[in-house]
Amino acid sequence: MAQLLDGAGKLGWVLLRSVLRFTFMFINNCVAIPSYCLYLLLLQPLRIWDRSAFWHIEGVMFKWLLAMVSSWGWIAGYTVTEWGDDVRPISEEEAMVIVNHQSTGDVCTLMMCLQDKGTVVPKMMWLMDHVFKYTNFGLVSLIHGDFFIRQGKAHRDKQLIYLKEHLEKYYHSRDRKWIVLFPEGGFLRKRRETSQLFAKKHSLPHLTHVTLPRLGASHVILKTLSAQQENGSVGADAGTRNQTANKSKGLQWVIDVTIAYPKARPMDIQTWIFGYRPPTVTHVHYRMYPIKEVPVEAKALTDWLYQRFVEKEELLSHFYDTGSFPPPEGQKEAVSRQMTLDPVWLCMVQSFAFASGYMWFNVLQYLYCCLF
Repeated sequence: MAQLLDGAGKLGWVLLRSVLRFTFMFINNCVAIPSYCLYLLLLQPLRIWDRSAFWHIEGVMFKWLLAMVSSWGWIAGYTVTEWGDDVRPISEEEAMVIVNHQSTGDVCTLMMCLQDKGTVVPKMMWLMDHVFKYTNFGLVSLIHGDFFIRQGKAHRDKQLIYLKEHLEKYYHSRDRKWIVLFPEGGFLRKRRETSQLFAKKHSLPHLTHVTLPRLGASHVILKTLSAQQENGSVGADAGTRNQTANKSKGLQWVIDVTIAYPKARPMDIQTWIFGYRPPTVTHVHYRMYPIKEVPVEAKALTDWLYQRFVEKEELLSHFYDTGSFPPPEGQKEAVSRQMTLDPVWLCMVQSFAFASGYMWFNVLQYLYCCLF
């Protein structure tokens, strides 16, 4: 009987905490997102007068919004440990970031672990499934200039044309630096069986922890944001016509990001919202490739991407067997870094959001009373 009561008490506490967290996050969204939109509406004259200043301010507020999402996981004990290359020194250089995709929690994890990477978050562009356009954060991403891509053969060719046009119109005009995409084109659990059948049919490696990546978006990004050289790779010292006009060097790096969850149990957005899972450390591994090493010709790029995901498979297999990633070549052991967020800064960001929400509520109420 005592055990039953104890279990009921713990369940009751989890439910109460989940309700409180959901209530806080609902209010958080209700004050932060409208405030972001209203501030940008107020700053439209600045957009005409000085576009770079406008998008700089927008990027700062965008980073604050992502910090709020990060804080939801942080206060629940969901943290990140980083492995591999240190990407902070190249935070001001242009890069394409390719990430394995297991669940909706991958986006939240990236939002957290990129917070301490200089100006990456304000100047990044996301490629995400079009379904995200209809979420609470969809309007923010739409304003920021992220690209929503439709999956499926029926939309593929047209979507790649839209992506190229989007990059040419927004990437350099808004001073974007990093572009993040999930080349697998869907969650692991949904694509694994199809990927394995495709691999078997074409004598490709059998993968369990990742799926074979799709070429389309990566190919368009490399061809649009980098210049092709005679050897078929993309050059870091040349740019397209648009890049030259904007004094951009073009893409300098491809950053291969591998996300691993303890016991291969991915975190999803529901976990971040309700916080019902015990404190969890998500592990993120980085590997950097100079852009000159990346082929741009379709067949060679396909083989290159396949090799990266074979390496991801090996990394994840090692992690799930040992609890850590393997050491870099030539080293005896891998060194991890605990990613931290400043709780004082998070409190300041949240305070600003709620203060802004209160201010805009009063402004709109005053205008309503004046008009009606």
